[in-house]
Amino acid sequence: MAFVEVRDIVLHVHRSGDPRGPLVVFANSLGTDARIWDAVVARLPDRYGVLCYDKRGHGLSDAPPGPCAIADHADDLVGVLDHFGAHRVALVGLSIGGMIAQAIAARHPDRIAALVLCDTAARIGTAETWNARIAAVESQGLPAIADSVLQRWFTRVYRETEAACLRGWHNMLVRQPVTGYAASCAAIRDADLRDQAAGITAPTLCLVGDQDLSTPPDLVRDTAALIPGARFEVIARSGHLPCIEQPEDLAALVTRHFADAGYR
Repeated sequence: MAFVEVRDIVLHVHRSGDPRGPLVVFANSLGTDARIWDAVVARLPDRYGVLCYDKRGHGLSDAPPGPCAIADHADDLVGVLDHFGAHRVALVGLSIGGMIAQAIAARHPDRIAALVLCDTAARIGTAETWNARIAAVESQGLPAIADSVLQRWFTRVYRETEAACLRGWHNMLVRQPVTGYAASCAAIRDADLRDQAAGITAPTLCLVGDQDLSTPPDLVRDTAALIPGARFEVIARSGHLPCIEQPEDLAALVTRHFADAGYR
């Protein structure tokens, strides 16, 4: 565990794996921290180095006041990569993390050797839905929306059979800073990356859980269609967070994509 100051913001980062191996970077979803990747990272081949981090407003990273944009999140992560001298990486982004990944891949094509966009899209939701969520958390806190969020994150089977885990993920969500959560909601609300997605040149794999209610399969498929040469895969028995529900399947798909892209 380490902390890196980027653009006057302190970000929590975690390095693991082979420090000399090709680096895989994971960007997590709204309302979560880097721990959601633990089960996937544990299943990656030992030859890879791994970098996970908490984006601004989440986990142990700073939560500066005021709104932010996907471009701010992207610049933060590029700053982290610069700090570690990581000039070319494989990037895996989930939900808002996938929007961050799209922005980086479009703006810095030379730095992305392979791209995985997981349960994400070039545009997610509407201004009305995001404004309603921002208003709810700012007036009532994250517990007010937690149950409905967990219903979109996880399948009914997971919710009914993994009660202790569900409670733990609920704790993770409600303990995120309200300011950081609301700012990232605004970033998603204001983002339309369809033009940027069409310019992505990195080998790209788009993945989605078959029961994802936040970014349904058709939405992710539409984004895959924008990216030249992108592949699209559905992960069975999973909601919005296959890294938690189906980490073995996700790790296998990611590893195969890296190999196909020559990133090994």
